[in-house]
Amino acid sequence: MCFQLLILSLLLSTLAGAVELVVPEDPVVTLFGRDATLHCSFSPDANFSLEDLSLIWQLTDTKRLVHSFSEGQDQLANQGTIYTNRTALFYSQLPQGNVSLLLRRVRISDEGSFTCFVRVQDYNSAAVMLQVAAFYSKPSLNLEPNKNLKPGDLVKVTCHTFSGYPEATVLWQDGRGNNITENITTSQVANEEGLFDVQSTLRVVVEPNSTYSCLVKNPLLHQETHASVTITGQHLLFPAVALWVTVGLAVCLVILLVALAYVCQKKIRQSCKEEKEKAALEGQEDGEGSKTALQPLKSTEIKEDLGEEID
Repeated sequence: MCFQLLILSLLLSTLAGAVELVVPEDPVVTLFGRDATLHCSFSPDANFSLEDLSLIWQLTDTKRLVHSFSEGQDQLANQGTIYTNRTALFYSQLPQGNVSLLLRRVRISDEGSFTCFVRVQDYNSAAVMLQVAAFYSKPSLNLEPNKNLKPGDLVKVTCHTFSGYPEATVLWQDGRGNNITENITTSQVANEEGLFDVQSTLRVVVEPNSTYSCLVKNPLLHQETHASVTITGQHLLFPAVALWVTVGLAVCLVILLVALAYVCQKKIRQSCKEEKEKAALEGQEDGEGSKTALQPLKSTEIKEDLGEEID
């Protein structure tokens, strides 16, 4: 009730003119979890006293009280509970007309318009827009299936990034930098803190040495982060270079085995030939020895025959 009466008194105190308030034209962008300053100021008269100042900060839409100051001190009895211990003024600068509001540990729910009401002798109000932002994490890419891939296979490339705000813009590009717009499914789900977790899936047919990139953009912070993956169309755990090396070694091994077999076969043939020649030579020597042994026998027999004839 007291708060409503204070607002009513402010509305009714339009005397000779209005206090000229200065607020930023552009929204105040603050990172999630950081402190935000909602700027509002005026030029006080030379005889200005804080006892004459009445200041109210409230939400423009719901009129919920964010912070109040009058009679030279804070008046926080009707302050919204979500702002308890989270608001403050720049007290040393109040005599110079700086009635800006410090909002600590900004949440996603704080985003919106705040109205600054000021009364000294005259009265005026102005609104300040607060926007909350958070950087997205570096994307991670997953393949499904992730092994034994062959050209012509259908594969899903999934891009994950977390805890960003506001909603991200997700783009897919091929290895030549061309945007891919077909066969893409993207979901953005707010977590308990109101930050977005993003998942985007690209479905493609595997081609040899194809590169795909996932680009995540935060339009408010002008952030752009990305990740890439190259699909070779072969087993992902067995690089193409290693495959060619293995094939080369296998070919060399086959050639070596063929050469070894040829040498062994040649050696065997030569050995067999030498064995045959040796056997033939030994057979010839045996034949000549037998002929020499028979000749003396014939001479003896002739002599014996002659002896018998003489007798």
